[in-house]
Amino acid sequence: MLHTYCESPLGDLLLVGDGAVVSAIHLPRERQRKDPDPAWMEDGSAFAVARRELGEYFAGQRESFGFAREQGGTPFQLRVWAELARIPFGATITYGELARRIGSPNACRAVGTANGRNQLPIVVPCHRVVATGGLGGFGGGLAAKRILLDLERRAAASPCHPDPRA
Repeated sequence: MLHTYCESPLGDLLLVGDGAVVSAIHLPRERQRKDPDPAWMEDGSAFAVARRELGEYFAGQRESFGFAREQGGTPFQLRVWAELARIPFGATITYGELARRIGSPNACRAVGTANGRNQLPIVVPCHRVVATGGLGGFGGGLAAKRILLDLERRAAASPCHPDPRA
């Protein structure tokens, strides 16, 4: 496995994969970098497209991602993650709504667990799912979730924001 870091307003993101395909993005906790597994090799040139696209996202110039990525999971997790990808940029839905959208309206907790096991946060936008009474949880911490949601809301409201249909 290869890894590199990508600067972000959240702190340094740790990108992991085979050099061409990103298999995980680790968010810092409280702006502290995550240490890579000692078996991983650091390659500062790895994941150039992913780093560029993430930079564009944080600059408010990108709503979705095209870089090569892959994460394994159970069939249920894959359904949840596919539905996460359908949540529009700048929007939020509740865990209950996500459960309804995948056809399992009584599976709110399971949806939350699958959301928490997403290895590609930001790209598979688990931060766009909120609890009925507030933000809910987030692997990078609630401050990071607020930063991401605020960034998307500001970018979506900007008159200079690119039209995603273009």
